[in-house]
Amino acid sequence: MSMRKNENRQLDNDQHAKVGENTSPTLLRFLRRRWLGVWRGNPPGPFLLTLGILVGLLMSVPIIYVIWRSLFAGTDRWMRLLDGRIPQLLWNTLSLTFAVTLCAVILGVSLAWLVVRTDVPGRKLLQWMLALPLVIPPYVGAVTYIIVFGPSGWMRDLWRETPWLVNIFGDYPLSIYSFWGVFFVLTMFTYPYVFLIASASLRKMNRNFEEVARSQGMNTRQVFWKVNLPFLRPAIGAGAILIALYVLSDFGAIAMLRYVTFTAAIYFQRASFDTESASVLSLVLIVLTVIILWIESRTRKKNKFYQTSNTFREPDILSLGKWKPVAVLFIGLVIVFSILLPISVLIYWTIIGLDRGAVDARFFEFAWNSVLVSGMAALLCMLLALPIIYLRSRYPSVISSSIDKMSYAGYALPGVIVALGFVFIFNNHFPFLYNTFYLIALAMVVRFLPQAMQAGDASLSLVSPRVDETARSLGYPPWKVMFKVIIPSILPGVLAGGALVFVSAIKELPATLMLRPPGFDTLAVRIYYEASEAIYHQAAPAALILILVSIIPLRYMLKKY
Repeated sequence: MSMRKNENRQLDNDQHAKVGENTSPTLLRFLRRRWLGVWRGNPPGPFLLTLGILVGLLMSVPIIYVIWRSLFAGTDRWMRLLDGRIPQLLWNTLSLTFAVTLCAVILGVSLAWLVVRTDVPGRKLLQWMLALPLVIPPYVGAVTYIIVFGPSGWMRDLWRETPWLVNIFGDYPLSIYSFWGVFFVLTMFTYPYVFLIASASLRKMNRNFEEVARSQGMNTRQVFWKVNLPFLRPAIGAGAILIALYVLSDFGAIAMLRYVTFTAAIYFQRASFDTESASVLSLVLIVLTVIILWIESRTRKKNKFYQTSNTFREPDILSLGKWKPVAVLFIGLVIVFSILLPISVLIYWTIIGLDRGAVDARFFEFAWNSVLVSGMAALLCMLLALPIIYLRSRYPSVISSSIDKMSYAGYALPGVIVALGFVFIFNNHFPFLYNTFYLIALAMVVRFLPQAMQAGDASLSLVSPRVDETARSLGYPPWKVMFKVIIPSILPGVLAGGALVFVSAIKELPATLMLRPPGFDTLAVRIYYEASEAIYHQAAPAALILILVSIIPLRYMLKKY
């Protein structure tokens, strides 16, 4: 009886095995077809795909972690912040963002029009000079304006020494520590975003459209509003979104000028070890950023304008006539307040600092720390950008597109949120890296990896896919094609991206402040602390070095735009 049971059991097992033999290959074939369909019949190798997925996760995990922590911060904390803290922060942040974006757009478009389309003197020199404020970090600009216009500044001393001003206007009326002070500083150092992009669009504008408009009886003002401005809308939108995101993410200038927005509030909540409140405020700021990006994308889809290149004619240079002195005065005032005044103040205090021995061993230690962290971030960005841009370019699919979008997560958000996510993750799960300078470098990678990706992608687009196909036909796997064939071909673009990351990382302030180990200071950190204590002769040399280093990406941008 037992033998018969064993035979029956063996028969059942054999039947199940036959069914498995019949169904398993079918399932495998189905999965293989689906996999090939996702990659359009050309899947990448497992090493390259795994590397790309890991990089994408690294870029997005800090943001996901902050969101996760904020959702479990507790109802009481949410209600307390919603009742008192968040409404005021929303008003401060949104009003400042709107005002700076609007005025910087008007300023940038006006300057671009004057320099590109009119006969204002020294147009080529002005093109360079009006882009220079982009290399001055706003927190450095804030330092110079505090020195000049602050409660103990040069202008107050001059005011008190001028009796007729005191008799007519009373005591010193300017307050740099106010909404208008922050607004003015941020506007002066962000308008080049619009100026550069609008200048490029104006140079590419076809003269034919204007001539048709003039033949219909339109004057110069009408041509600008009805012809030029519609073509400028994409450029204005691109510049405006850059400015709005910058204002949302700025910490240094806002903190120095004692104006509280979400970034400053998040930093100070974290400094007081209230990480739950910091995560709640971070989530609100993330939502604001996403809303602004969504509005920009919707606006861009509705406003598309095209012009053909086969009949392209360069635009006319318009004569300013009697308005030329007014235009020169306008441009001159912008250059004075955004370039000459800040640079002059820094040079003045740098000379005093040199006489007082400010450039000593400690200064060079701070400089080395800045170079160390920024260099490491640039190297990591160059290495990590390669698999992502290669996957997106050579293996287009939903997966590669998702990895690419994940890699942009940190770039669209303030450094203070990225740093907060790193604090949560590494303090709880990877404590051996917490309070090390490696953590700062990783945060810089999350913040600035897209800069390396954009530069590398521009070079990769010039390399024909047939080069890859030839290498694959010789038996090279995808990862080996990338390292042996593609990287040598796109190396100049990769190095340019690394240079952009380096100069962006060396100026980064909030992430460095939040993640630096005890005793590890960089030039940006020292500028913040020395300026906060009014020790300007020690802050000025570091600020001047940051500006000189930042001229490197300006050359790249002027070539691009």
